[in-house]
Amino acid sequence: MTLEACAELLRRGDPDRFRAAMAAPPSARGVLFPVFAFNVEVARAPWVVSEPMLGEIRLQWWRDALEEIAEGAAPRRHEVVTPLAGVMDAEGARLLDGVAAARRADLERAPFADEAALLAYIDATAGNLLWAAARALGPAEEAVVRDAGLAAGLAAYLRAVPELEARGRAPLPDGRPEAVARLAAEGRRRLAAARARRRDVSRGAGAALLGVGQAAAELARAEAEPARVAQGTPRVSPARERAALIWRASTGRW
Repeated sequence: MTLEACAELLRRGDPDRFRAAMAAPPSARGVLFPVFAFNVEVARAPWVVSEPMLGEIRLQWWRDALEEIAEGAAPRRHEVVTPLAGVMDAEGARLLDGVAAARRADLERAPFADEAALLAYIDATAGNLLWAAARALGPAEEAVVRDAGLAAGLAAYLRAVPELEARGRAPLPDGRPEAVARLAAEGRRRLAAARARRRDVSRGAGAALLGVGQAAAELARAEAEPARVAQGTPRVSPARERAALIWRASTGRW
């Protein structure tokens, strides 16, 4: 029931957020590792089961664990739940419950009705996740963090389009290049809005946002070359991103 177990789960399941957490101050990692490891667990829950009902059971297990944390009950012993209970208050647990609840959409094959529905899903997953982590680390303006979270979540979602299609899903409500470019532009707009109000996020809370910078280049590429999203949006190299993370951590300019 250690942070090391959460870190290893994160390293294997979400290398991007692992690198971002490792760039944060050691004191912040005590929050980031369990919060992001939780996300690994609920994000994969719908994909590691043979039928939707089993996915529902997995997600409900996490929702029950979060309800225990929110109510102040003794948390169940688990390599992620135990350290998570040590850093989440009732509101944080409810935010993470929103993440788990939103992941039920991954159990369904029906496409999102429109762009607004897709963006709502990304806010409920990436937005709630980042806000839960940031508010546990220090004062911050929720709207700023959510804008940053939506941009980062949208970049990751567009990156996942080829894999989702390979799994038989229709990940985009409108796959035409102009619609994809419009989505990427919205992500860039949200990130620009968040950065314009960077002063409204304390240095402590900003440790949760170190990884959002990667989204800027990926969204710009998706907007410029939307047809490439279906083949896999070109990514920032891990070496280049590590260097950028070190700079962001030293300056606080996520």
